[in-house]
Amino acid sequence: MASNRIKRISEEVKKVISTMLINGIKDPRITSMISVTEVEVTNDLRYAFVYISMLAGDKEESLAGLNSARGYIRREVGKAVKLRYVPEIIFKIDDSIEKGMYMDELIKSVNSKND
Repeated sequence: MASNRIKRISEEVKKVISTMLINGIKDPRITSMISVTEVEVTNDLRYAFVYISMLAGDKEESLAGLNSARGYIRREVGKAVKLRYVPEIIFKIDDSIEKGMYMDELIKSVNSKND
């Protein structure tokens, strides 16, 4: 039962942060091509690991911009999601899309060599 609650909280946090990336954060280091791929909230609700994916721009600079806005984001999440304790937000870069494209290229190259 607790895992369902954690999943619901993770989805709500993801929704709030995604909306904030579109509308709320005015840092020029954060590009508009950022999306939240997943949010993992720990069982004790102390930490929320937010995985972000970027299509263009400098990843490290955008990550630094997000980390500098972490307090503001946490405050807005606290307003939107009613919890006794608002989890601390930790941003991580999700490179699964790039890994998937690399694997796709490898498979295509193997198939073209076999033909």
